[in-house]
Amino acid sequence: MRIFPFAMPFLPLIGHDAMRERLSEQVSRGALPASLLLQGPPGIGKQRLALWLGQRLLCESDNAPCGTCQHCTYALAGVHPDLLWYFPRPKIKDSSDVAFDEVAADYAEAIADRSAAHGLYARPDGSQAIYLYAARLIVQQAVRTPAMARRKVFVVGDAERMVPQLGNQEAANAFLKLLEEPPADTTLILTSSEPGALLPTIRSRVVSLRVPPLTDAAVRVFLAQPAAATAAGNNATIDELVLLAHGAPGALIGAENGGIALERAKKLLDAARRGREGALRAAFVQGTSKARGQFSDVLDAMTVLLHERSRDAAEKGDGAVAAASARAVRYVEEAKRAAEGNVNPQLVSARLLGQLAEIGA
Repeated sequence: MRIFPFAMPFLPLIGHDAMRERLSEQVSRGALPASLLLQGPPGIGKQRLALWLGQRLLCESDNAPCGTCQHCTYALAGVHPDLLWYFPRPKIKDSSDVAFDEVAADYAEAIADRSAAHGLYARPDGSQAIYLYAARLIVQQAVRTPAMARRKVFVVGDAERMVPQLGNQEAANAFLKLLEEPPADTTLILTSSEPGALLPTIRSRVVSLRVPPLTDAAVRVFLAQPAAATAAGNNATIDELVLLAHGAPGALIGAENGGIALERAKKLLDAARRGREGALRAAFVQGTSKARGQFSDVLDAMTVLLHERSRDAAEKGDGAVAAASARAVRYVEEAKRAAEGNVNPQLVSARLLGQLAEIGA
């Protein structure tokens, strides 16, 4: 196998040191679960961490992942035949009977695009999903002998968007069986920003690990990478980007979406300050559960705005506003946890904005 001319290495994984040490130690002891779920807020690098773990599993060096062997080189370029990465994609036209080769080619092209951008990409929009044909391909590939390494690793990003949850029962059952009893040479790593949207039958078959947001120091290291700073854009200073990232620098990729979320967050906070009635009207215009990902972005933006308000109030000596803003942040964090489940954003908004109206935040 050769690395294609357009393949560029992904940016190095930044942060998550404690989790990496823990996972690496489990690999060394042969104690890593065969089916994992990495869950946490969007943009904190869960898929990049999963790919790092895949590289760790495939590398055969004593100091794995060494970063220089053939397995690592191919993994870092996104072309290792035994590190298979699936994530939401636009539906292939006439997808009722899609050949596996066509699905594989579609994902190879998508991964090449991400590789060309050093592994930096905007969050998939709501029209993209992991469709039935992709789930069937995963099941088929799982029973094959590894092509190059001693094992195979599947990374399934944004796993809550897997169509088999609601579609063909045969495909769903096959994937569930794979999660429950993967071949001995196979590891499956799912990631999700909305674990509550996963079916209980999936969650019960994986070992869940919560991935925390990055520290501000790690976000700064991430943004120090020229490719990351360019992708984040926003015409903002590093300090502003660190504040806006709120521990999730991947959320900065796709500045237009970030700008929309920030504007919606401002409108919701303004509505809450106008009183309970205005707050409830604002909550009513929130999207349905299909827009849950965008709603989570709005909540993240609200946290940023409230932190700024609290800081400014503290600098001006306005203790009442600073205290109300800090309390409001706690309410927003509670709303984020509720939004991770199968709860309609309108209901979450109504409760949150009612709380904010009461404290005058």
